[in-house]
Amino acid sequence: MFQLLRLRSSVENTPASKVKGTEDTLQLWTHPELEMQTKQVPVLWASFLLWSLYIASSQTVYPGIKARITQRALDYGLQVGMKVMEQLAKEIVIPDLNGSESLKFLKIDYVKYNFSNIKINAFSFPNTSLAFVPGVGIRALSNHGTANISTNWDVKAPLFRDSGAADLFLSGIYFTGIVALTRNNFGHPALELQDCHVQVNHARVSFSGSLSALYNSFAEPMEKPILKNLNEMLCPIAVSQVEEFNVNISALEVLTKIDNYTVLDCSLISPPEITEKHLDFNLKGAFYPLESLVDPPFTPAPFELPDSRDSMLYIGISEYFFKSASFAHFVSGALGTMLSTREISNYFNQNTQGIGSVLSKIAEIYVLSQPFMLQIMATGPPVVNLQPNNFSLELPAAVIMLTQLENSTIQPIVSMDFVASTSVGLAILGQKLICSLSLNRFRLSLPENSQRDVKVVRFENILSSILHFGVLPLANTKLQQGFPLPNPYNISFVNSDIQVLEGFLLISTDLAHETSSKPQSNLHSWGGLNLVNGPWREQPTH
Repeated sequence: MFQLLRLRSSVENTPASKVKGTEDTLQLWTHPELEMQTKQVPVLWASFLLWSLYIASSQTVYPGIKARITQRALDYGLQVGMKVMEQLAKEIVIPDLNGSESLKFLKIDYVKYNFSNIKINAFSFPNTSLAFVPGVGIRALSNHGTANISTNWDVKAPLFRDSGAADLFLSGIYFTGIVALTRNNFGHPALELQDCHVQVNHARVSFSGSLSALYNSFAEPMEKPILKNLNEMLCPIAVSQVEEFNVNISALEVLTKIDNYTVLDCSLISPPEITEKHLDFNLKGAFYPLESLVDPPFTPAPFELPDSRDSMLYIGISEYFFKSASFAHFVSGALGTMLSTREISNYFNQNTQGIGSVLSKIAEIYVLSQPFMLQIMATGPPVVNLQPNNFSLELPAAVIMLTQLENSTIQPIVSMDFVASTSVGLAILGQKLICSLSLNRFRLSLPENSQRDVKVVRFENILSSILHFGVLPLANTKLQQGFPLPNPYNISFVNSDIQVLEGFLLISTDLAHETSSKPQSNLHSWGGLNLVNGPWREQPTH
């Protein structure tokens, strides 16, 4: 078709004297079907464009967790950061300062000097601020800063050589720079210091030692080259500190082992989103079976955090997060338990219920004289539903009653499917989201055309009690381990609030920095949880 279009264009632009030789071609183009095909070309291109847009939109990856940092968090982070920097500054290695100066008033052509073992003892930056730079990162601005520095020195001149100690007082320190935030190929945040500018306006050197009075008399001429060297080296030092920070971040594993069945992926799926008001991190927020990092057969739905700035941090946890957790635990075989008569008795006795009457009713229904066991297992992933002010979990499962014969063989007596509907309670403890289950409804799934007679209702009530007092306490014990929430090292949540909204949980919280005497291996941590840093060999325990 495109060849025919080019032919038609060439014919239309051909002089009339040469058209006669192309009459057959013109007759070809006046054919009605070909005319219709040429009119359909724009329609085909439009359809192709719309299909491409649809494919692109269908491949959009949405996060399972969103974390939003507000300006309040930046302001608090600045307060904490200055205290942390006071400790880190004492460990910064500052290169030696060396050079030479002529002392004309002493008629000395040159004096070579060297300042070594330079240590920052104290500093103050009273006018410092942090602000978001849309689409880029965070801008730091500070002025009127001061610093006290101690150092060793030695000088060489044609007539003498000496060494000793000195104090250096810096004032009028100005700093500005932008910490650009991106994402590396492994899902870690990556930082880069851009537009760095440091200016130290004043330096005063005070020598100590037996000849300090003499050296202090010509200290002023040395202050200018000291300032020049400092102003040249401070930005490279700042850049190296940011690069070291990046090394610590990149060393973190993005997979966290939750239990013997699952891992949680909290990698960044896209670069951080920065506006004038906040900074958003879009995290994968997906659970996987321990031995298989294959995405579940469903995708996360988009959700938006509310535009609020009252708290320092907002965390949105989508329905996908919990659905992937239920799916991963189901396919890993974690959703099942076996209860013996003794275990059932213990649970009922702890909850002040009469186990004797319950067991006698089961025995009466099935004419049992031997000890029996109940095996309860999920028949499908629990169904998660997040509606405003309501978090529910529906568990499709089967219960199998077994008895142990005299020859120690296990014989199944009856098997029934059921559906248990539970409500999920939520709380934040430390750095984790804690969930607990409470039973709402329990109903046996009967075969078609079966009637719910008195015997079925009695058995249904008995199993409901066992589920309530036996199975759910086991599940809640495991749930007390909690789900880790994304937060930096030594940061805890305070003044926290949890809301259940349409399709996601919203956690609003302030932050509190906790000082720790324990050694800090890196700048971030997931608390006491195990991090995935190699292939797993551990098998699930049942």
